[in-house]
Amino acid sequence: MDPTDFSRPPAGDGDCNFEFVSHSSNFSDRPLRIEIVAGPPKGRPDGEGDSEWDRHRKRRRDAIEKRKANNFRKTLAILLYEQNPKPINLNKLILVGMPDEQEGEAVAMTEESPSGISQPSRHRGSSWSMDSPPVISIKSLSVSSTILSAKSPFFYKLFSNGMQESDQQHATLRIDASEEAALMELLSFMYSGKLSTTSPTLLLDVLMVADKFEVVSCMRHCCQLLKSLPMSQESALLYLELPSSISMASALQPLTEAAKEFLVNSFKDLTKNQDGLMELPLVGMEAVLSSDDVQVASEDALYDLVLKWARRHHPKLEERQEVFGARLGRLIRFPYMSSRKLRKVLTHNDLDQEFTNKAVLEALFFKVEPAHRRQALATDDVTNRRFVERAYKYRPVKVVEFELPNTQCIVYLDLKREECAHLFPSGRVYSQAFYIGGQGFFLSAHCNRDVHNSCHCFGLFLGMQEKGSVSFTVDYEFSARTMPSGQFDSKYKEKYTFAGGKAVGYRNLFALPWTSFMADDSPYFINGVLHLRAELTIE
Repeated sequence: MDPTDFSRPPAGDGDCNFEFVSHSSNFSDRPLRIEIVAGPPKGRPDGEGDSEWDRHRKRRRDAIEKRKANNFRKTLAILLYEQNPKPINLNKLILVGMPDEQEGEAVAMTEESPSGISQPSRHRGSSWSMDSPPVISIKSLSVSSTILSAKSPFFYKLFSNGMQESDQQHATLRIDASEEAALMELLSFMYSGKLSTTSPTLLLDVLMVADKFEVVSCMRHCCQLLKSLPMSQESALLYLELPSSISMASALQPLTEAAKEFLVNSFKDLTKNQDGLMELPLVGMEAVLSSDDVQVASEDALYDLVLKWARRHHPKLEERQEVFGARLGRLIRFPYMSSRKLRKVLTHNDLDQEFTNKAVLEALFFKVEPAHRRQALATDDVTNRRFVERAYKYRPVKVVEFELPNTQCIVYLDLKREECAHLFPSGRVYSQAFYIGGQGFFLSAHCNRDVHNSCHCFGLFLGMQEKGSVSFTVDYEFSARTMPSGQFDSKYKEKYTFAGGKAVGYRNLFALPWTSFMADDSPYFINGVLHLRAELTIE
């Protein structure tokens, strides 16, 4: 195998144990100098948590900010060096040499001068670091460059490129004090393939250091160990907040998937745990919204929850629009929102207008697509799953409205065979609300006992939402699509004056016992779906 191919371990890598080499100078060919600099202060700002997970979260944020600042210093250093490649005042600038594309101040390639001042090496990837923190201690180790290079592209470039070009015999790593224990664990792992710790916080530090020094095998091992440990909301959120590099993405996936699953299970029923949901950070909200299994009344209700969360965590309109446009908006399943709600969405300024127009238009087109096309869209959208139906408490409906010659609406309700089976012996399922003449109505499907022959049967009912003295007369007709014609056949027709809060309908819609209705040869299930239609007219 090509020694520079780190996409997979060498044959037998899992069985190789070079632990004896780490304790023997006979097998060590390179000195490794580890400069430990003062890390970020241990004090916490107001509002920062006291737990170990909170301190880890702060360190991760500090690391991200440090990387951003160092990118600026790298750019400045390159410009300065190109303009004046002569030696500079090292009291003001310290040259930190790093292998290609390595971020931060992870490693410094230096050569000791007679005066004891580190002279800059001239190899590709060097950068200038201004205002570097003071070195508080130094460790010197003898290492096997062959073993470290075989385990890490970082060390391979460090020992083969940087040192050969500068004719140096030793390398210097510069790390924060908070990374010292993790680096020692990492170096030990590179020899033995084992870690001596099961502490989740130290394992997390080792994971981050392994990512910095590109030891993918250690990253995978850390993720496996962390995944096997008991998870809490704090740890799950921290795993999701880890800055992911390209090398870390594949190694982290099993851990982040487990963290998402934990959060989804913790907030599965959104009708009961809305206060806890409001406290989640952005990554937590993304995990919950990405799930098909969260139980919520409707996508309308979920949209209102997300809007409430966004206004609470991002009071500035510009920030809120940015969060919706870049992160949360793609996880809201607009195609399953009611047409009435979609009209309201168009009036909200919390979302960027261009994004809103596109999302609403896409939702409306989806609603009029035939069933096979909707299924194809749901199958193809594996990333955001915006065309996939969630576990709604109230079943979505398709509504067609008319104003002439009479005020009328036609409502389509589809129920899967499995959903109907779960209604036995006395269950019921409700549709989402729909409106005619300004009044809200809903459909409900029941498993009843027929009062005449005492057998279970399928019933369909129409109810009005508002209670009170409002009087509303409606002509309604229930139909079902029937095989072999595939056309809708009328099953029940009636006129009723609603006074609010009541439901009317027919207890045995198909004039069949439950067993015949649910039989494999039932003419009412087409490809496993029961298609119902209700026509409402106000004269």
